[in-house]
Amino acid sequence: MNRHEIHILQQMSGYPAVTLTLPVHRTSPENQQDPIRVKNLVEQAANRLLTEFGKREIAPLLTRLEKLVEGIDYRYTLDGLALFANRDFARAVHLPFTLKEGVHIDETFRTRDLIFAMNRTPRYWTLVLSEKPTRLYEATRGDLLEIQEDGFPITHTGPGGEQPLPGGFGIKKSAYRDEYHRKFFRQVDATLKSFMADDPLPLVVVGVNRYLSFFNEVTDHKSAVLATLQGSHDKTAAHELGQLVWPLMKEALAGQRQQVLDELDKAVGERKFVSTIGEAWRMANDGRGSLLLVEEDYHFPGRVDESGRHLIPAEDVTSPDVLDDAVDELIETVLSKQGRVAFVGNGQLEAHQRIALVLRY
Repeated sequence: MNRHEIHILQQMSGYPAVTLTLPVHRTSPENQQDPIRVKNLVEQAANRLLTEFGKREIAPLLTRLEKLVEGIDYRYTLDGLALFANRDFARAVHLPFTLKEGVHIDETFRTRDLIFAMNRTPRYWTLVLSEKPTRLYEATRGDLLEIQEDGFPITHTGPGGEQPLPGGFGIKKSAYRDEYHRKFFRQVDATLKSFMADDPLPLVVVGVNRYLSFFNEVTDHKSAVLATLQGSHDKTAAHELGQLVWPLMKEALAGQRQQVLDELDKAVGERKFVSTIGEAWRMANDGRGSLLLVEEDYHFPGRVDESGRHLIPAEDVTSPDVLDDAVDELIETVLSKQGRVAFVGNGQLEAHQRIALVLRY
């Protein structure tokens, strides 16, 4: 699941919206109990709904939820499972990170746990260049999930692809072929743009040298490309491809950490930074955050004052007005205002009280 899909879920409203979340297992025998646990969560949700609604009134939602559960193939689950259902919509999402078990019924779907896990897990896009077709994968560590919507996968249908190249005396077919390939990869890059805008993750590009060269010529996303994998992988299974690209991205992300620390050092010299979560919260909400650096295990329960600009430490974390983790909320704020977020090792931001924000001005 990427931020684009989460935004779609967040836009849906209307009571009751049911969200079921739980950790699941990839292999047997551990996964044999997963169907029972899902069934128990569905029963909990049904019992809660039936205390508020009549059977006939809530029947469409329960039927939709039951059909959703029937379609789950437990042989191919990952580490977490989230089910979303209302009267008009149902969706099961398999996730490569664990989720807390719970039943949530509200005006909107509960996406908070998903966002938190996404923020703390290495994620990236993998683009596999090919004529038939170019594919985009959402990647979490070595797990790849193919995107099959909003234009992907994309097939080269023009001359040099599914159509023949122009012929005749004096026609230089190779020049035509190259130009049509450039045009095709411009189309790929344009289609990629909306995904990068909604979820600006690092990018791995895969393909033969010729395609990599064409894409590099035309792309507007050069700064996002952290690694490339050379070779033809049109028919490489997602699992196998993940084992090839994750080591490349892992190494690239390690190098990127040093780059962002260098960027922070420069900002310190120019006095274009703030330290502590309180200052970072205020500047981020003012839209001044360019790059947020956070230590990996830093969490901060907090309460926001009436202005929304000041963050106060929370002593009673069970209070309903307390943010479970203000760091997570801060991350979302920076990203929503087109800023960047980078995690660094514990102890690397000790001088900044574990968090720092590089400012735009």
